[in-house]
Parts: sequence; C-alpha cells; structure tokens
Amino acid sequence: MASVRERLSSARVQAFIGRDAELGQFAQALAGDPQAPFAFYVFGPGGIGKSTLLRRLADDARAAGRLPLELDGRFVSRDPADFERTAAPLLDVPGTVLLVDSFEHCQWLESWLWQRFLPRAADDTLVVLAGRLAPQPQWTADPAWAGLLAVRELQPFTEDQARSLLTTAQVVPQLRQRVLRFAGGNPLALSLAAAARTADWHREDVWAPSADVLRTLLSGLIGEVPTAAHRRALEVAAQAYSTSEELLAAVLPDEDAHPLFAWLRDLPFMESTHRGLHPHDAARETLAADLRWRAPNAFLTMRHRLTEEYLRLLREAPEERVWTVTDELFYLFREGEIVARLRTWSREDEVHDRPLTPDDLDVVLRMATETEGPESAELVRYWAERQPQAFSVYRLVSTGRIVAFTARLALPAPADPEDLATDPVVAAAWAYTDATAPVRPGEHIGVSRFTVYPERYQIPSRVIDLSSSRAQAESARARGRAFGFAVWRDAETWAARVEGSLADTGARPRVGDHTYGVFGVDWRQVPVETWLRHFIAAAAVPVQAGPSGVSRAAFEQAVREALAHWRDPGAFAACSLLRARLAADFEEPAEELRGLLRRAVDELGRDPRGVRARDAVTAGYFSGAPTQEAAARRLNLPYGTYRRHLRQGLDLLCEALWEQELHGTP
Repeated sequence: MASVRERLSSARVQAFIGRDAELGQFAQALAGDPQAPFAFYVFGPGGIGKSTLLRRLADDARAAGRLPLELDGRFVSRDPADFERTAAPLLDVPGTVLLVDSFEHCQWLESWLWQRFLPRAADDTLVVLAGRLAPQPQWTADPAWAGLLAVRELQPFTEDQARSLLTTAQVVPQLRQRVLRFAGGNPLALSLAAAARTADWHREDVWAPSADVLRTLLSGLIGEVPTAAHRRALEVAAQAYSTSEELLAAVLPDEDAHPLFAWLRDLPFMESTHRGLHPHDAARETLAADLRWRAPNAFLTMRHRLTEEYLRLLREAPEERVWTVTDELFYLFREGEIVARLRTWSREDEVHDRPLTPDDLDVVLRMATETEGPESAELVRYWAERQPQAFSVYRLVSTGRIVAFTARLALPAPADPEDLATDPVVAAAWAYTDATAPVRPGEHIGVSRFTVYPERYQIPSRVIDLSSSRAQAESARARGRAFGFAVWRDAETWAARVEGSLADTGARPRVGDHTYGVFGVDWRQVPVETWLRHFIAAAAVPVQAGPSGVSRAAFEQAVREALAHWRDPGAFAACSLLRARLAADFEEPAEELRGLLRRAVDELGRDPRGVRARDAVTAGYFSGAPTQEAAARRLNLPYGTYRRHLRQGLDLLCEALWEQELHGTP
C-alpha cells in the first residue's frame, strides 16, 4: 500500500495545472543534463502559484531519488550562519535539492547566497528560490552565473489552464464562465472560487468584473462560520503572523482550541508551517480588512488579547524565542501611525546583530570617531569596558562587514558619580529622573546610548528597527526598570518621529562638537502594556458617525466600494457613497461623484509624501489595469511595495473625504 506521502504526492501531480516549461527544465536538471541550470529562481505576485510549483518540484525531486530540503523564507533567521546550518546538506550531501519558498521574506540573504554559500554546493545539487521579487540584476547579468541560473516570472494561467482547474475542482459548468470572467488567470483566486459552494455564487453582483477579487471571494468562501468560536479563531488568524494551537488556546481560553485549529487548517488559503498556520498574504489582508469593517470592536478586542499574550511570552519565553515574539508583536501594529514613522521594514540594508567581542572594539571606536567625534569615541570605550554586554555589533548579511553598533545601558540607582562626571548624556538622563520622578534604590534606568551606523546615521534603518525591538523586549522583561531613554543627535527631527511614544525631556547635552536630544518614558507611570495599547489606539477603527448617520467604518467601506465599481457604470451609479452627505446636493450624482473622487485622489499628491500613494490609487482603480498585480507592474513596483502605497493612499483618501463628510468642505 502506498504511504500517505506517496498518496499526497500523487494527488498533487494529478491536480497540477500548467507550468510545463518550468517542469521540463527542472526535469532536465534532475536527469543530470550538463546544459541544465544549477539554480532556478521563480518569482511573481501573491497567489500566482509559486508555492504550489515548489511542492511539485519537491515531489519530482523525491521521485528521482533526490533529497529535497524545503525551507520557508518567512521563518529564516537573520543570521547567515543559522541558514547555513539548516541548509548544510546542500554542502555535504551530493544530489540534494534545496527549495526556498517565500524568498522575499529573506531577500537580504541574496548576495550572500550567490557569493559565499552556493559556490560551495556539493556535486549534483540543485537550488530553487521562489519569491515575489525579481532577483537583483547584478546576478542575472553576471557572466559567471549566466549558464547556471534560470530566472522565470510566473504568469497567470491561460484560459484553457484556468478552465482545466475549474473542471478538476468540479465547478458546475454554468458558473465557470462567470468565475473566469471574474478571477481571470490568478491561480489563488481561481482556487478560492473553486473551493466555494455553488450556493455561494448565486448573485450576479458577486461577479462584477470591477470588484476586488479576493475580498468578494473570501466573503463567499467563508459564508456562514459554524459558530462564534470559529469566528474568533478567524480573527486570531487574520491578525497574528502565525497561529499555533497553543496561541489559539491562550487567546481563546474558554474554547477547545484543537477542533478550531483543525478547522482553520482546512481552509484553502491557510498554509501550514513549523510555527503554525500562516494565511496567504493576499488572503490575510482581505480577511483582516473584512473583519475590521464588519466587526471593528471584535477586531480590536482580539488585537488586545494577542498583545497580552505576546507580552506574556516576552517576559516568560526562553531567550532565543524573545526576538521572534518581538517581531510578531510589531507585525500586529504594522499599520499604526507610530510604527510606520519609526520602522522601515527595509531589505536594502539587511543586517544581523551579534554581541560585541574584543576583536570588534577597534572598528567600533573608529566608527564613533568618524561619526560623532573623538570625545564620543572615548565614551564608547568607557561604556564598553563597564558594560560590554550592552553593545550589539551589526553586520551586513550579504558580506559580513561590520556596519554599525548600538549600546543599551542598564544603570542602577543611585547613579554612579563617575558615570555622571564622565558622560553628559547619561548625566542628563539622571537629572531628568531627579527632577520628575526620582529612581529608588533597587530600580534602574535603561538608556539606548549609542546608535552609530555611519552610512545611514540616525535615520530609520534596519539597525534602528532591530535595536528598538531589543530595547522594547528588554523593557518588557526587566524587573525594576523605572525609565527608558533614547538618544538622538538630530533632536528636532526625532522629536517628531517619536511623538506619541517617547517624551522629549528637553535636555540637550553636549559631547564634543555635537548636542543630543534625550527622549524617555517612565515605565512606572506608563507600564509596557499601556504603552503598547497606545499603538493599538493609533491603528484603531474610528466609530464616529457622520451627519448622514453612517459610521466612519461604513463610510470608508463605501469609498472603497465606489472605487471598486469605477469601471462599471451601473454598479457605480448604485454605490452607497452616493447616499452620504457629501453627495447630497449633486444634480448629476454619478458624474459629480466621479469628479469628486478624481480631485480627492489628485490632492494626495500635493504633499510629497503622498505622491506614491496617489499614483498607486490611480493605477489600481483609474488606469484600466485588469488586476492589482497589473497595476503594480505599470508602476514598476514590487507587488508588496505597491500594496503598501495603495493602503496608504486609501487611508489618506478616506480621511480627506470623511473630513468633507463631517464639515462640508474639501
């Protein structure tokens, strides 16, 4: 009898659609063709079928007697050494096939992979990378890789392939043309439509070609959730980066987490990973937006519960788990105004941090001297001797070169007179505590004293992202921490960035030729839990009602509906935004509403920060692009970047129109 793995593999082969060129080229490589590539790089937007293709390639490798080594880029460590340990069979075992999915989540490894890791691969091995972003052009243009690397952008299914998928999924014939017209060739959209019951698609308006594919599909797919407990489980999965059965049990203590987790696992847009369930990115965004609109209070309640569970883990989890929890905590707040001001989520300067070693000290001192002057470098030396464990050194993942360092000091009360006499910045922090809320014996203060990245000095970067995450995790775990302080040289700029999260102490101590701003929070007055809830408030869903009686959430949904029906005159003329106050005096409602929306979107570009947001909204709704992926290609942007600009544009547009709804003027 065939094993479960063999039966699953056989089912995948039978259900697999298209990708003949990719399968053929990979088969040549498996067969040892000397002209075949060694490395395959496939990319494309969310939902295009990258993960499905990788699972099929892994099955083919296994059937050929090869060892497939499957990694998920979303859970790859920032340290290349960890990746090398995990992927060691590629270096040691001939014939191994390494497959890395969701590569865009560990794209910072790319240069390191091409330069330092892949050249050491064992004989007869193969590599497949799949992600949303195209490879860096220097590798596709490198003559050394020309014969070894095959790059393919996955395309939507042809009509014949899409029909084949729907036939295999037993979608009834009378619905296939509607599904094709609505979903186009997007494999995820087609699969979601195929998974829905026939009864869910009885309304013509569900198939309006200008509607948002995934939003409508998810609405039809989920339909009637079995119980309130199942709905709460969905609310967890929509917001948590990854959902384990343990997390469900923690945030839904009155429910039996096991059957709920099993139900989530069977949903067609859920992927199983070693850390739990991870919704497809596009499905998550759509599901979260839908839940936020339909049940804003439940949405925020679940965010509070997740926050409390993450805080518990920050304090109680093993040390090696803490930084993962920190990332998941800030992922929860990624749309909040404060987080958006402070964090970059950039892959351009991807780094990993290590503790300071004696061998690093000369490099660190040189950086301090070049960036802040010799007086500051002497203070670095002073604190490195006193608290070496407070220092982190940051290396570029691609090359291993040291590019930055930070220091997070822990200073017990009473203040050490030598510290006060030596470091004016630390003295200013202690002076502020004495003047506002003295620190008692047994308590201490934390000071993020140095943040030195010469190439991106004290501007938002991955160094600041990682250092801030560690500082916040330390604050959550520490016992007896009275104050937390951050130090920035460009005080006025950082005062604006940290507004709402840290208070400007007003202190401007001088070291050498430079003055510094000192910003802080009293953790005794604002516990970490309260401080983090403030982030939730910054991303909360307003519930204020406008003059027409509609809530802010319903108004914003009406704006999005109007945009979604932009190219369908009949649907646009019936959209609910025409019942808002801002359209009450229109003589020709549909045409005047179109003009109002056009002008409001154009106005976004008046502020330089809104130019890309305006362009994203224009490309997504006004340009005639058939899909959001096509709109991203028109702007020559990665799909994730485009979606970020689009979300910002929609938020700014809704805010501007809501002001007009409330006050009657643009």
